[in-house]
Amino acid sequence: MNSLSIAALTFGIVFLSELPDKTALASLVLGTKYRAGYVFAGIAAAFAVQVALALVAGSLLALLPQRWVEGVTGALFLLGAGMLLWHREDEDDGAEGKEPRNSSFWRVAGTGFVIVAVAEFGDLTQIMTANLAAKYADPLAVGLGSWLALCAVGGIAVVGGQKLLRHVPMKVIVRVAALAMIALAGFSLFKAVTG
Repeated sequence: MNSLSIAALTFGIVFLSELPDKTALASLVLGTKYRAGYVFAGIAAAFAVQVALALVAGSLLALLPQRWVEGVTGALFLLGAGMLLWHREDEDDGAEGKEPRNSSFWRVAGTGFVIVAVAEFGDLTQIMTANLAAKYADPLAVGLGSWLALCAVGGIAVVGGQKLLRHVPMKVIVRVAALAMIALAGFSLFKAVTG
């Protein structure tokens, strides 16, 4: 698989996984209160940090024998699909956090950065990014695809999340993302068994 295909696959998986996430909700809330550019700068920087951490984890995972990598990534894709399908909509995870005292660039961007950095740590999309980095051994393509997907979802949430949800029900988005992960899990587990 070439780098462009890996980046596109990563983008699709991470984009669909991130849409129903608490980070998108936090970005939406911040975007309704403060300048969109300030909020976006903070969340984009936080996404870059989280993707870098995921790539390091994926590189460590890639040190395992290939059959083990396939088995672990298959199991984690199944876990991710399960997390999406059984996620409760009424969970209050405190993703909104404290609002900045004023609306200067550094205060708003800093608040967005902290909220997203904390909310994304160990999150499903970070785990998926690590899995894809281990599976494809192309950290630049995986990192770029993941970061662009996270920024796209954050941008959509900041600018017009409510409009998207008027046209596409959240349940549909969640089910499509879960089906994509189940397909990837099946492929990875098949490769782990057959070698």
